[in-house]
Order: sequence, then structure tokens, then C-alpha cells
Amino acid sequence: MMEHGSHLRLGRYSNENNIYFVTTNTHEREPLFNDFGSARIVINNLKLSDDKKITSTIGYCLMPDHLHWLFILNDVTDLSRAIGYMKGRSAKQINTHLQQNINVWQPGFYDHCLRQDEEIKEVMRYIVANPLRARLVDNIGNYSHWDCIYLAEID
Repeated sequence: MMEHGSHLRLGRYSNENNIYFVTTNTHEREPLFNDFGSARIVINNLKLSDDKKITSTIGYCLMPDHLHWLFILNDVTDLSRAIGYMKGRSAKQINTHLQQNINVWQPGFYDHCLRQDEEIKEVMRYIVANPLRARLVDNIGNYSHWDCIYLAEID
């Protein structure tokens, strides 16, 4: 018999080569990424995570107060460490950039491991449409803080 509540944890462990959809918020949902420099720091750290072979990014959308990131977790670390690496480095750099000492990220993150029956491009369309739904822009081409390997196919 399965322990009560353990069915909720099925499939929620870190597994290399799985595709993860991660959402993480800024501390107290502060719109820190309205600052272009702070936003680019986060995006550069996503790219650094790929360069260090921790992740292989499929796409992301950085909103003013949260990040949606879709990636393949490579075999060099586990999910929590991969997210912690990105958040820790970016927080330190943002504090330097802003000349402050603030909490940048809310502790923890939401993750969803995509299953085989889930359509990656549909999840990516959802992620990319965030600035449209939030009415930050009328056309996704006018929003600076997103990217996707399926760029030509998402529009």
C-alpha cells in the first residue's frame, strides 16, 4: 500500500535528461526585472548554465517578477542545485549592478517534469505568451526578455 501523500511525489525527483518547466519568483514579487540590466543578468546566467552543461535551455520568458524556464537537465547536477546555481549567481550580480544588498529571489521554485504525452511546443507557446497575457506588449516581438529554440515555429 502506498503511503498517504506519496503519490503526489511520484515523478518529482531530479532526473537527468528530463525536460523541466520551472517557475521561480522574485522576493515578494518585486518587479526587479523591469530594470533592463537586472533582466539581462538573469538571462546571461541561463546561458551560463547551458555553457557549463548544467542545462540545455529550450526556452524562457523573464517577466518583471518571475521567470519561466524550460530546459533539459543534464547529468552534471540535480534540479535543486541547477536552479540554486542560477539564482545564486544572478542574485549576487544583480546586487552588484543595483549597488544594494536585497533578496532577489523567493526561496524555492515550482517545477514540472514534462511527460512524454506533453507537447513541448505547446508548453513553450504558453511560456512565450506570458507578456501578451499580462498586457506588457501587444506583440511578442516587442518584448526583450524571452527566447526559444523553436523561435520560427512559435509565432
